[in-house]
Amino acid sequence: MRELIDLIYFLFPLFIATTVPLSIVALGGLFSERSGVVNIALEGIMIMGGFIGIIAMRALIENTELNLQIIAFIGLFTGATFGMLYALAHAFASITMKSNQIISATALNMFAPAMSVFIARTFWNTSNLNLMGNYTISKVPILGDIPIVGQLFFTNAYLSTYIGIIIFIVATAVLYKTRLGLRIRSCGENPHAADSLGVNIYRVRYIGVLISGALAGMGGVIFVLSFATRFSGSVAGFGFLALAVLIFGQWHPKKIIFAALFFATMRVIADTYSVIPGLNMIVMPREIYRMLPYIATLVVLSFASKRSRAPRAVGEPYDPSKR
Repeated sequence: MRELIDLIYFLFPLFIATTVPLSIVALGGLFSERSGVVNIALEGIMIMGGFIGIIAMRALIENTELNLQIIAFIGLFTGATFGMLYALAHAFASITMKSNQIISATALNMFAPAMSVFIARTFWNTSNLNLMGNYTISKVPILGDIPIVGQLFFTNAYLSTYIGIIIFIVATAVLYKTRLGLRIRSCGENPHAADSLGVNIYRVRYIGVLISGALAGMGGVIFVLSFATRFSGSVAGFGFLALAVLIFGQWHPKKIIFAALFFATMRVIADTYSVIPGLNMIVMPREIYRMLPYIATLVVLSFASKRSRAPRAVGEPYDPSKR
């Protein structure tokens, strides 16, 4: 029994650490696609946001004596800001220029890793930017003393976990309880009807894409803080997994969280199968387990796509003359 409890305490932080960036980036994609703009550039935005966020954190570590949690918060804010700026290119191409949204996003995905590695090699003579320090919160006062729950949620936790919870609550409230949320949803479903009621379709879609960029950029910083001590121009396909989470979650915040938990479970199993009773007895090449999250993605989406209902106007440039 004690071994089972210890295993839960070991695996649970990994589930949370994987779920948070997946869900935050998927929520970012939700705002963009609910407004009517396909954003498969989440991977590239994560890379650029994570890259700039880590640069800012390295500079603060070397030149200040700030608390690591404050530095992490500044890094998250910086990543979100630059992710928003990077997504602005996709918004301009897709909304203002009415270009193909898939091609525009693909270009950003291809540009991000190459540009981040080029800058790193130019200024630091390496493609790997190391990040020193332990960014976990060892124990939240009072809450960390709660039996079981305190050990799981409030001990050795990342600041990003609590930020992710706040983002989920705010995102749900904005989409379903505010005028802006109603306008975003209407622009993704029937932009001509929304335009007839005085809604500025272009402005609302810009807002949706910029929110998407901010959350994806923040997700890139969270990925580096949670899974790596260095940045090497990659986020291990988390941006594409977040797209799968968005589709599996049926473009709804609550379902997205459960979808993120599912994919996080698959990824954690792939990384820790050697310590999970039963799985560690199965003789199988390690590469098979590494493939598990992506195989699960293909299988789940093959079934989910049959009942998926994307916003009706997503991917269609708005043309007032077609009203």
